[in-house]
Amino acid sequence: MELEKYKSNRKTAYLSESLERLLKEEEDIHAVLKEDPSISELAKKELAELEARKDALQNQMDNILKDAEEEDMFPNELVLEVRAGVGGEEAALFARKLADMYRAYVEKKRWAIVVVDESPTPIGGYKEATFEISGKGAYKTLRFETGVHRVQRVPETEKSGRVHTSTASVAILPIRKQANIIIPPSDIEIEFSRAGGKGGQNVNKVETAVRLTHKQTGIVVRCTSERSQGRNREKAMSILLSKLERMREEEEAKKYAGARKEQIGTGDRSEKIRTYNILQDRITDHRIKESWHNLPSIFEGNLGPIMEALEQASVERQS
Repeated sequence: MELEKYKSNRKTAYLSESLERLLKEEEDIHAVLKEDPSISELAKKELAELEARKDALQNQMDNILKDAEEEDMFPNELVLEVRAGVGGEEAALFARKLADMYRAYVEKKRWAIVVVDESPTPIGGYKEATFEISGKGAYKTLRFETGVHRVQRVPETEKSGRVHTSTASVAILPIRKQANIIIPPSDIEIEFSRAGGKGGQNVNKVETAVRLTHKQTGIVVRCTSERSQGRNREKAMSILLSKLERMREEEEAKKYAGARKEQIGTGDRSEKIRTYNILQDRITDHRIKESWHNLPSIFEGNLGPIMEALEQASVERQS
């Protein structure tokens, strides 16, 4: 029995003490039985009870460790980024549409969602927006959404009825309890500013907004969701670590893409993964070559069938 495995994990350490006591009791009974064989029947009964308690305790700890391993691979917290791509204001409006779609889906799943930062356009679109989502299975469910989403539609301002194509990119970044990357403080440039927007006097008068720039990669993270500078800095750092981990994972994925049978697409933010054709009321996922209809319902957050199809495709590719 690997007792040290249970003792070294903080989630099972307290239970390992109980297991250690049971092992000691078992040892004591064997010692007494060796000196007095006449109690063998009683000892046999006690040893059987101890064995059952040990098995139950070990199963409980194994399940805890399994859940912890699952959570490390598929954490329950993530950052969702939406950014307008090609198409000017139409792309910004589409980015906003996607953000609202994911928000509606998250609410249906009863997960929590917080706006970390947003850059709206004058007519209601998004240049870019960042959200923090938390809930059981959130990352596992949304992990295939990273990539370029394309919309084909006739804008309201288009008098000739010409179909426009515009894009927006989505990135899903897991937030893990323990980051695998250490960033030296000298590699980060920190700026503070007023958060602006809604939120009352505190948000507008105190420099609570935090902007981090990672000098080596040029990655910039801005956080305005918290009321304190310290909390915004902490959250921004968490997002920066997630971005750097994601960058490293993408580089690794490109190296070994051919060997990863379970992979749906490249997992790269630059990959075109889905087209939303408004005129034909059809959404197509290019990675699994499946289409769905009733776009108004999908934009209202009814993404269940799409998420299930992607998960099923992933399971099939692993087998």
